[in-house]
Amino acid sequence: IAKQQPDIMLWLGDNVYMREPDWNTRTGIYHRYTHTRSLPQMQPLLAACANYAIWDDHDYGPNDCDRGFWNKEETYNAFKMFWANPRYGMADANGGITSMFQWGDVDVFLVDDRWFRSPDKRKTGERTILGKQQFEWLIDNLASSTATFKLVCIGGQVLNSVAQFENYATYPEERKALIETIQKERISGVMFLSGDRHHTELSVLRDSTTVPLYDFTVSPLTAGTNPNAATEANTYRVDGTFVGEHNFATIDVTGIRGARELTLTVFDANGKQKWQKKITAAEMKKQ
Repeated sequence: IAKQQPDIMLWLGDNVYMREPDWNTRTGIYHRYTHTRSLPQMQPLLAACANYAIWDDHDYGPNDCDRGFWNKEETYNAFKMFWANPRYGMADANGGITSMFQWGDVDVFLVDDRWFRSPDKRKTGERTILGKQQFEWLIDNLASSTATFKLVCIGGQVLNSVAQFENYATYPEERKALIETIQKERISGVMFLSGDRHHTELSVLRDSTTVPLYDFTVSPLTAGTNPNAATEANTYRVDGTFVGEHNFATIDVTGIRGARELTLTVFDANGKQKWQKKITAAEMKKQ
């Protein structure tokens, strides 16, 4: 990745994999962070560019964990110590890592999919991933953004239509509300950046009556791969974009204002290009 000379690196969660002995104690949490951060292979990238991060379940706590995780204040403190995000949490909220920053003509939204999340298996009460306050924060800031491109970093897939594992489709009411609200607000240039699934793919939701939405899923860097996900019936997957091996991706922003374009490029672990796709700003507006 460092050889691509990126301006910034976006870490999309599960940046460390805490084990049971880790997440229950402060010592264990900091041991895991320090162990991972000390890897020699990471040092050139950490030194070469700005690094921003969100978390997912494995750097927040146990597998598939939620707002009820008892030790989240400790993992929150560790996250703040090891990741130099612009800020941590919404100004009027208590906790969470939600924030945003601007990079040229791109607004990047760092969304927290754990702190406010209701349990996956809960049968009563409102099912939510973002929580009401973060949901409104995201819509407010997307709507007020003047950037051509709006990249929403979130741990799990948003557009994938298959309701399994921790895809947003397993929270259908909130997923529907999020998509429909962005569409009703006519917010152009929105692309979700997600990880989690141990494979890579590009999903696109197009509706001739409103703005299209994109979901660029990229994973894993070093964790186990999931080539079997190629058979998932993701209605919105773009043909030829599935990658079921270790990989990484770059997003290049080029062009003059009013004619910008994104170039998505996926590479294998050795830096060999797997696929590339250009998306113009015009394509990300209502046609």
